[in-house]
This record gives sequence, C-alpha cells and structure tokens, in this order.
Amino acid sequence: MANQFQTGIVAEASVDACFLTLSIKAGNEPAVKSILASLPQVITEFTARYSDVNPLAVVAIGSEVWDRLYDTKPALLQAFPTLETPGVMPNTPVDLLLHVRSDRRDITHLLEEALYKPLSEYVDVVEEIFCFRFLESRDMTGFVDGTENPQGEDRLSVALVGDEDAEFVGGSYLHLQRYVHNMKKWSTQSLKEKEDTYGRTQDDNIEYASADKPLTAHTKRASIKNAQGQSLELLRQSLPYGGVKESGLMFASYCRTPDNFNLILKSMVDGDGHGHTDRMLQFTRAVTGQAFFAPSLQWLKTNG
Repeated sequence: MANQFQTGIVAEASVDACFLTLSIKAGNEPAVKSILASLPQVITEFTARYSDVNPLAVVAIGSEVWDRLYDTKPALLQAFPTLETPGVMPNTPVDLLLHVRSDRRDITHLLEEALYKPLSEYVDVVEEIFCFRFLESRDMTGFVDGTENPQGEDRLSVALVGDEDAEFVGGSYLHLQRYVHNMKKWSTQSLKEKEDTYGRTQDDNIEYASADKPLTAHTKRASIKNAQGQSLELLRQSLPYGGVKESGLMFASYCRTPDNFNLILKSMVDGDGHGHTDRMLQFTRAVTGQAFFAPSLQWLKTNG
C-alpha cells in the first residue's frame, strides 16, 4: 500500500490494551498538529525495542476537531451517528484517541506514556480505560467476542481506505464506544436465554443456524447485508475492562467506510422495522460514542 498504514489497526488481538481519549486545550491546535506528526517515529522506535511482546498503537483524530487541524479531510469522515431511537447510543465527541496495546501490561503503559508525554501540556485527558483479554477472548458475559472478524488479507481490505480516496489511502474510520454491562441482570438469565440473546452457544461458540436465531439475537441484528447482498464487515479490536463495581466492553471498530458501522448500529437500536431490536441492549448500555479517522503513518508525518 502506497501509504503505510498504522499496524495497530489490522494486527491480531492483543492481551492488554488502553484507550486514552483526549481533548485539545483551546488555542493549542498548531502545537498538537506538530506533535502528532512526530508520533509515528515514537511508535516505530518503541515497537523495535520491545518487539517480543508486540507493542502496537493507533493515533486517531476525532471527526469534530479534524477541520481545526487540517486543510483536507477524508471523504467520508462524519460525526458519530444520530439514530431514530434517542439516547441509546450517545454521541460524546473527543479530539484525539491513542489506542495502545501489547501482550504485557507494563509495555502497554510505557508506550502509552511515550505517546502521551509530548502532548500532555496541550491536552486534557477525557478517559483512560485499561482493557484485558478475558479467558478465551471472551466478553464479561462469558461469550467469545470477535468471532466474525475478517482474517488474513481480508483484514486489510475491510479496514483500510483504498484508491477510492487517494490522499487518505491506508487510513481507517474508527468508531469507539464504552459499554457498561448490567452483570446482575445478565446473571438472572438461564444459559439458554443467554445463548438466544447472542444467537450462539456459550461454551463451544457455535453460531445458531440462521433459521434458528431469534430476530432479536445479537448475531442477527449485528450481521446484516447491503442492497447487493454483501455482508457489512468491520474489523473489531474490542476488549473487556473493569473490576468488581463496574465492567463492560470497549468496542472499537475499524473500516474503510463509516457506513458499515452506522448501518449495523441502526439495525441493533432501531431494529428491522417490526420491533425486533438487539436483545443484548437490555443488558448493556453505551455511555460514550466517538468517531475518528486514523491516517496512514506517512500522512501523519507529512502533515505536521
């Protein structure tokens, strides 16, 4: 690919991650823009030093701050979607995201620190959420997460902008949401009720046949096709977070177009037009919602 993509977009899932969202202090856009151009080199040097534990990072710019930083804009960059059903999926815009991950908590911390430190004088921290792989890549609800992710070279074709937007080849549209699970309510369901909520078995992660899925199953509502009959795919880089008081999922999806995420979210929340919405939303709620673009490394370097 002409413009080298940020490898943290498409690399396989990590054991540990941090999502650090930031807001730029008023008047500091020029300084931040210059620092952002230097971060690809920080990532390159760090990943070479600690390559044995696969450190990765993605630097992403929020949809609503983009025009204050840059003169040109990705063709499809837009705010987090507004749905017909109000209040269910909040739009909570921030300016920057550092999505940092590795296979060791201490290395994730060191890379996060290395990226945040040069920005620290010019930004405020909005949220800092630490995530971890849970059991066999499961969500806190006990079900395997990310089963439908594309594999191999398909990860690149799903996640990365191509020649359709020549200046931004190698970039990716990123949507981030923090979900808080109601584990007490979830635990009141029987195993069969839980499996029907997802549309797959819990222990062996076998998806129900399409004809057997309830119309409210998560796998029914989140797996949809476009007008041409093609599946709308996302590359998910989600991980659980939390402790004994609160836990949930940091949902992160990368795609070459924001349309796929927008349509899937609409299917989950607004349903199929016949009252069938995603039953999983009875047990979890989104408390944040943000849209970003993660440019290629070369684009970041040359637009400081």
